[in-house]
Formats: sequence, C-alpha cells, structure tokens
Amino acid sequence: MEVIPLREGFGAELRGVTLSDVAASDAAYAAVRAAFEEHSVLVFRGQEVSDDIQLAFSRRFGPPETTKVGSMGTGSHFVILSTFGPDGKVVPSDHRQQLRARANQLWHTDSSFKRVPALTSILSARIIPEHGGETEFVSMRLAFERLDKDMAKRLENSFAWHSYAHSRSKVATGLATPEEVDALPPVCWRMVWRNPVNGRGALYLASHAYGVEGMDADAGKALIEQLTGAATAPGVSYLHQWKQGDVVMWDNRATMHRGRPWPAHEGRLMIRTTISATEADGVANMQPPSTQAAE
Repeated sequence: MEVIPLREGFGAELRGVTLSDVAASDAAYAAVRAAFEEHSVLVFRGQEVSDDIQLAFSRRFGPPETTKVGSMGTGSHFVILSTFGPDGKVVPSDHRQQLRARANQLWHTDSSFKRVPALTSILSARIIPEHGGETEFVSMRLAFERLDKDMAKRLENSFAWHSYAHSRSKVATGLATPEEVDALPPVCWRMVWRNPVNGRGALYLASHAYGVEGMDADAGKALIEQLTGAATAPGVSYLHQWKQGDVVMWDNRATMHRGRPWPAHEGRLMIRTTISATEADGVANMQPPSTQAAE
C-alpha cells in the first residue's frame, strides 16, 4: 500500500489497496487503520463499490450506525444523499432533499448530535454532478495546535452542547421534523477529543454546536463561532474533487467537513456509512461529569 499525502498535516490517498482487500485481510485493515489514525482523511480512487462491499469495509472499523428517522435510508446502515425523486428526476431546488443537501454545506462533523458520536464516515460517489459538489475538509488537530496555550488548556475541560435541530434551523425553519427533534435531544461533549492511539488533541466542533456549558448563551455562541472561524480559515482545507469510483473516509473526532454547492438541476447520489465511536476510540473521555442538561 502506498500512502500519498494530500496536503501538509492531514489527508492521504491510499494506492494499491481496495475496500474488498480491507474487508478480507487483517493486514490490509491494520495498514489502513494506521493511516487513518495518522492522516484523518483517506481517499481511495477507482473503487468498484457496491452497498455490500462498502458495508463490509465499514464494519472493519466498528459498529455501523442505523440511519436515523427522517433521513433517506432510515432503519438501514446507509445514509442516501440524493437529489433524485422516486421518478428518477432531480427534485426542485426548494424540495426538502435539496434543503438537506444545503444543510450539509455547513461545517460539521457527523453525528456529534447523537448519544453515541461517530468515529468515521465512509462516503462513496455513485452519481456526481458535472460541476461543483466537492467535499471540503479541515483538520481540527491542526486547529487545536494553532491555539495559544491558555486557550488550549481552557478548552480541554470545556463542554459544548450539540443539537441536530439547531444546525437545520440555520437553513430553513422546520427542516428538522418533530420526529427528528424528539429522537435527537441535545447532547454535551468535551470540546477537545484526544486520540487514544497517538495522544493528539483535536477541537470537537460542528454546525450542530450551539452553546458552551457554564457560559451564557451569547458568550458560548461567540466562542464557538470564533473557534470555527479560525479552524476553517482560508488556506487550511483540503478540497476533494469527486470522480466516479471515489471513496473517502474521515475521522469525525479530528476533522470537520462540508459539501460544496452544485447546480440544482444536476443530480447527485452519494452513499454514506457511519461507524459509531467506542470506548477504544476515546468516547468515554468525551462525556461531561454530569449528563444533566443545563438549558
């Protein structure tokens, strides 16, 4: 397996290995897992992807999430990110599927709004638009390491509140359905996630984050916006331009990402599997001393 860095500090393309190799071989999995822990974003080009192959690969990294209520693919292990309707035609620009795609254009990390956050997401390109539709990544490890020592120390013991309804409200009122709001109450996580393999800390933020425990609402919001702005400053990102057969996986503990716009009349179909974080991935250290919401 060849590891080709994509930019300084994070991201790598892996050559000479397929998703099927990793599903079938302990040695291939160990090599890819080591690259994942080191580089946070991994790109596999020219893959022959089916749902079965993607899921078998994904299971290597831990327990797959069951897709939440309200999403396409509900009840399965697949999140279907599609702008195609049941008739096979692209839905209008004001359709809920298009609005949800727009919500994914906010900087975020997947599943920070869930009771069990995500270790990794694996995204495969099935149908890509001719223009735009890239996925952009930033390293939250590098963002943490750029902080001054006093701020870094402060954040190590700070906790932020995350809510799915909050991020969706930034795009359209009612975009999160009542069923989603009921199923996904706010959750609280430490603002720095330390990788148990290499000890490196990463800011744990997302568009879902709306407040900081112990701070008044405005001050907490301002701190989240300040940290997000610094983490996503111009010149620090990796922009993945999709090609047919691409599969990209990323470490939700150590990155943020966002989709980029594309013409609404051009269809896009992506399939995502998401792996829940376990105690071995450091999730136990992310929980606040009290699970009682301080609303």
